[in-house]
Amino acid sequence: QVQLVESGGGLVQPGGSLKLSCVASGHTFSTRAMGWFRQAPGKEREFVAAINWRGDNTRYADSVKGRFTISRRNAKNTVYLQMNNLKPEDTAVYYCAVATGSGITYIRIDYFPSWGQGTQVTVSS
Repeated sequence: QVQLVESGGGLVQPGGSLKLSCVASGHTFSTRAMGWFRQAPGKEREFVAAINWRGDNTRYADSVKGRFTISRRNAKNTVYLQMNNLKPEDTAVYYCAVATGSGITYIRIDYFPSWGQGTQVTVSS
């Protein structure tokens, strides 16, 4: 069973940046794709970004393309989400998740069975 712990959230002004981290325990991290999702109050959890097991293939939601970057360091069992030019609509609880497989061809919530506890990101002036 993989355990995930996110950190790096906080309050930031519009146009600012934050970098989220997610540390995973368990020996399967380096062979699995990873994803970031978010959930705003009153809304469903939505996909943000995903990265394959080697870190050489990524996918993003249209709403964050060009502003967010997902990356990973398998030696540290860590996946990151660099968020730039943040907007108020980015306000949400951000969750990292580990996939059942190594690739990111199919991005569905049920492809990611293990989740962290989430970290709050608030973008406000």
